Formats: sequence, structure tokens, C-alpha cells
Amino acid sequence: MGRGHHLPAAGGRRWCYLATWRDACSRRVVGQHLAAQMPTELVLAALEQALTLRQPAPGLIIHADRGSQYTSHACRQRIHEAGAVASYARPGNPYDNAQAEAGWSSLKTELLLHIGSFVSLEEARLEVAYYLDTYFNLDRRHSALGYRSPHQFETDLAHHLP
Repeated sequence: MGRGHHLPAAGGRRWCYLATWRDACSRRVVGQHLAAQMPTELVLAALEQALTLRQPAPGLIIHADRGSQYTSHACRQRIHEAGAVASYARPGNPYDNAQAEAGWSSLKTELLLHIGSFVSLEEARLEVAYYLDTYFNLDRRHSALGYRSPHQFETDLAHHLP
């Protein structure tokens, strides 16, 4: 699932933009990229990271909202080249993206609770990477996963598959 976020930077006077891709089953963040702007290349960099990490089998459904970066020709083309199928939320139907929306409210709440905003883009990159790679994927428990972290859920799943 693809999702874009804007996070406060420079003491709240500017924004930085985060593009993420999550595994819908395990909730693990498998691709992320943060920059000062939100062009299609930001989404593609995060998508490339996800594709490299997961090496998905043909037919994987890659879902995102209808943001211009996600529906761009370049993004649709890369999804097609990966042998995946693009899926987009229906206009005006927030339920299509409910899992993505609900999962990211914690990002802003937990990450920005004590600092309010990032001092710089570099600080944002470091803090977001640590939060997602270390805390969110390895430690943070999700009620939808039986109060397991994405890492633990995937480990348990791997041991129960033939």
C-alpha cells in the first residue's frame, strides 16, 4: 500500500514529504523515501526500495490512493514492469484506504509528539528511518496482528507455511 505524508520541518515553517509502501498483510514498511518536495520520483524511489526488498511474484496487487504521484504514467509503468497490478482507491471512498490511513496516524502522533517538527531535512530522514526501520517494523505491536510487531508476525507466518 502506498501512502504519502507531509511532516513539519524547520520549526514548522516548511514541510518535508515522505512516501511509503507497506505490506498489507504484515504492516511492515518495505519502502520509504523522504525529500523536500513530493514529485513522482519520491514515490518511485520508495517503490523501488520495496520491490528490491520483497522481490514480489508476478500478480502482486500494489494499492495506493489517487494522488497524482501514484497514478502518474511513470509509477504505473514501473508497477507494470515489476509484473504487478496497480490498484487505486475509488474517488470519494475513504474506506478503500482505511488500512493505510489508520496505520499512519500513529506515525505523526508517536514520532512528532515530543519534538513538534524536525529542525532540518537531514534530521527528518534520520528520525523517520529509525522510527520505521527499528521501532515500527521490529518493535511496535499492532492490534490487527494479534499484538505482534510486523517482524514477529512475518516470522510466525514463515514458520506456519509449507
